[in-house]
Formats: sequence, structure tokens, C-alpha cells
Amino acid sequence: MENKVEFLAVQSGKDEINWSAVREFILDELEDVPDAPLKVKQFSAGYSNLTYAIEMGDWKAVLRRPPFGPIPPKAHDMKREAEILQRIHPVFPLAPKVYLYSEDPALMDRPFYIMERKQGVVLDDEFPPEYEANEETARKVSETVVNTMTQLHAIDYVQAELTDIGRPDGYLERQVHGWIKRYHAAQTDEIAVTGEVEAWLVGNIPASPAPTIVHNDFKLNNMMLAADDPRRATAVFDWEMCTIGDPLTDLASTMAYWTEPGEGETGLTSITTFPGFITRREFIDFYAQKSGRDVGNIDYYLTFAFYKVGVILQQIYYRWKQGGVQDERFGKLDSGVYNLMHQAHRAMRRELL
Repeated sequence: MENKVEFLAVQSGKDEINWSAVREFILDELEDVPDAPLKVKQFSAGYSNLTYAIEMGDWKAVLRRPPFGPIPPKAHDMKREAEILQRIHPVFPLAPKVYLYSEDPALMDRPFYIMERKQGVVLDDEFPPEYEANEETARKVSETVVNTMTQLHAIDYVQAELTDIGRPDGYLERQVHGWIKRYHAAQTDEIAVTGEVEAWLVGNIPASPAPTIVHNDFKLNNMMLAADDPRRATAVFDWEMCTIGDPLTDLASTMAYWTEPGEGETGLTSITTFPGFITRREFIDFYAQKSGRDVGNIDYYLTFAFYKVGVILQQIYYRWKQGGVQDERFGKLDSGVYNLMHQAHRAMRRELL
């Protein structure tokens, strides 16, 4: 068969992936996949893992792999993410089902896995054509995000036999100290407020509520909603950092990405500045009502969330500045880091909610 691989869009590192061998791997390992050309289309690339829509005949799936170039140790762990999905999917079907996992260097330079392709729409910085761009839609989307997070945190992780995917005792303290260490390992510029924020975070760690499954990257554009109904979620993606820990870190992390009108540029994509999306305060109160959890210390968690997202962008900016990645978008992240650290400082001073 000629032209066994067809690219439907420009691919990052196209020549570094042996797509013909990937095609044969799929045919060898999976039943009922048509012996048809492999069609490949890369989804919009963020700052993290790369995701490709693949199909052969009427069979459709998604391939996920780490970014190209140098990456931090232990980051972008495809094996762990695939194993997490295999175990989470039975109790939370919004997590995609995994079909295959491979570490074969003959196929590509990094481990990857192939999972089911969910159907629906993803909201980045604008409404998809399937939705009416109005305040009613924005409200429905907002409530769907809250409801989905609440459902995830309500899962009995002990009954689901997921106790070994994390260490809830001391979770928040480890997180705080770990992210501060990461920031200083990747620091390039002095941002005056970071020292005060770090000292406050270390000195005011609150007692955590009962542990739950924590997604650790739960944000609107990591969700997929039904194309015909923004009140229904069809998928939650990006499970590589999932663990058992403090659910309020998940809530606050979502809020760090839940941009409100008038806030400084952070390099993060968000539609939540559109009229009708609930405010952070409304989101937090709705979550507290739905989950029954005390959110009295949410300013602490929000401070840490902004700091953590700032560190994530700082690590990417550091890689760009060292020449490890060439994407020019990354060269503008220093202003995003600056604004996120100042957002953390505002949250610390209880000026955001």
C-alpha cells in the first residue's frame, strides 16, 4: 500500500517519529483496526505534552507523547499517566481508556501511549462554533466545570484501590517546598515579591481536609464538553500528575487558570473573561456547597496555585533561554511569570476574592 501515512497538518518533530512503524505497531497489537493509511493531525500545541489525532479507516484514537527537546527529570511521565488512566477510567469514565503503551525507541524517541478519542468540544480562548457565544452558555460551562471537579473528588479512592498512587500525609507541605525548590533551580530574573510569598507559604501551611483523588492540572481546556450541550462533560484529559492529596489544591489550581477581566497577561489561554462566566469567588462557593468542604483557607491555596503556575512557566522559559527549545512563544513567558507571581502576592494579601 502506497502513502501509508498522511499528515493532515504540520507536525512538531514529524521526522523524529516513525509514523509508518507506529502504524504497523497498531495493526500488530490491536484487533479490528482497518489496514488503511494512518492519518495524523496534531492538536493545538500547548506548553506541555504533544497530542495527535490518529485514524485508520473508521478507527480513531489519540496518541500522546512528551515534547521534543530537553525536559526536566521525572516530568512528562507517559508510563505513569497511562497507568493512571487505566485505573481511573473504570471509576471515572471521563478519563479516556488506554489502548496501547510503548517505550520502543524504533517508534519514537520518547515513551508514548494511544487512547480512545472522546467526542466533544474544547474551550480555549473562544467559543466553538457549536455553541452560542452568550452569557447563558458561559454560565452553563462554568457549572459543568464545578460539577465535574466535585464528582472526581467524591470518588472513594480506597474502595477504588487507588491508595498507592499518592502519599496524602504531608502532601501540601511537600508540594510547597518542592515547587519553591523548582523555582530557584530555574530562576532567571529577580521578581521582588517572590521572597515574601515563599516565606509566607512555608510559614502558614494549613491543615488539609480529608484526601481525595487530585487531578493536579484540572482546568477548562483540559476538559471536553458535549457539542450539543455545554452542561455535559465528555472527557477530562492530562492525568500525568494525578495523585491522592489535598482536593483544595485542585480547586485553587483551576482558579489560577480561571482568568478574570482586567488581569495582566500570563501567557495562559482562557475564555473565562467572557461575560457570563462565574467569578472565582462564585466558583469556590459553588464548589463548597456541592462538596461540603470548608474553603476558609482558600486564599492560602490560591496563593500557592498562582506561584506554582508561575514556576511551571518559569521552567519552560528557562528551557527556552538555555536553547533547549526553539518555540518563540516561550521567549515571552517571562512577563507571564512576573504577573503570576504578583497574582500570588495579591492572593496572599487577600486582594483577589
